Amino acid sequence: MRETFQHRQKLVNDPGRSVEILSSFPRFLDTKGLVDQDFTLLFDDDTSSRLLQKWDLFFKPNVIKEAKRLTSTPELRRLVQSAESPPGSDLDEATRGLKSPTISACDAVERLFVFHKSSCSLEEHLRNQQGRQPYLLAVGRLKSKIESFYITMDKRLIPCKANRSLGACDELFKAHFVFNLSYDVALVNFYTFLQTTVYNIDVGKMNESPRVKDLRARLLNQPVALSPCE
Repeated sequence: MRETFQHRQKLVNDPGRSVEILSSFPRFLDTKGLVDQDFTLLFDDDTSSRLLQKWDLFFKPNVIKEAKRLTSTPELRRLVQSAESPPGSDLDEATRGLKSPTISACDAVERLFVFHKSSCSLEEHLRNQQGRQPYLLAVGRLKSKIESFYITMDKRLIPCKANRSLGACDELFKAHFVFNLSYDVALVNFYTFLQTTVYNIDVGKMNESPRVKDLRARLLNQPVALSPCE
């Protein structure tokens, strides 16, 4: 698969053929780790490892600290409590404070993460899938007992190599670059935060909202550069 990386990049960047990517390279559907592999080839090992290496020790405690500065609400308290709990299968910890102004934090989590009971048919879930951006399908007997994660895209399942929600979220983010996908409009602030603040990709080139720009500056202790229109 490494040998055909350049061909895949030409395919995903061709608007007329990008939909063929999973048909042309079906190994994405049965081989874990290929999304991570192609993302690393696009960038480098340091960029690829930033979320998993730095989230728990640096970003997570500082995001929680910033969240506690916000006006307290029942939803906010629940999400902070979830984030402060030991690592598990809950994606709340990775989405706190990064919602779009038109979507609640809980709704943002639901657009990223869909629970599917392992006793139910995956094919039926895919048949009922609406036309939407990629999301994570977490399969298990209970939400607290997730057995596997999949990236759901074009009514197909790409298996994640991660067995923890943070790692699955890492792979979901990377899939946008590997397959040249646009961000879900409702989650653009969340993904932009990950792209610029965590992965350090295209900083200064991305159109960051004032909220994301300010949060990035506080987390990284950098001055906020305001554009003339802000």
